[in-house]
Amino acid sequence: MTKSPKFAFIKARWHADIVDSAFEGFNQRLAELGVDADVTAFDVPGAFEMPLLAKKLAETGGYDGIAAAAFVVDGGIYRHDFVAAAVVNGLMEAQMATGTPVFSVSLTPHHFQPKAELESFYAEHFVGKGREAADAAVQTWRLHASLEAPNAAAA
Repeated sequence: MTKSPKFAFIKARWHADIVDSAFEGFNQRLAELGVDADVTAFDVPGAFEMPLLAKKLAETGGYDGIAAAAFVVDGGIYRHDFVAAAVVNGLMEAQMATGTPVFSVSLTPHHFQPKAELESFYAEHFVGKGREAADAAVQTWRLHASLEAPNAAAA
């Protein structure tokens, strides 16, 4: 496997300080794995905007995987679990329609309060989720590359 992977990382801007921790964890883990990946970050206003951008990025054919991170909290007016389900379903649809792997790094805590100790806890948790997404992205990239290798040799 000679080529380095190219990943997109979509970040919802609601609670950006927490969500950005996932991007940090993603990049930290890639470095630890010794994977020289090209990672491009894209910011979107909120979680609802992630699936469409993931699909558009995947349709370019320029990415080996796309991670999408959001922190969807109960705003008191709407049910955050409906939003989270719609987003995850949209990300799944984007990957199935394009054949490009899409990884969700979304968290939907119950009873979130904007307090320093909770924000710190979730930011640390997002670092771990970003690391897990990097592991999944690299494993999937390697698997897909191994499936393509026999076809390339036969051509």
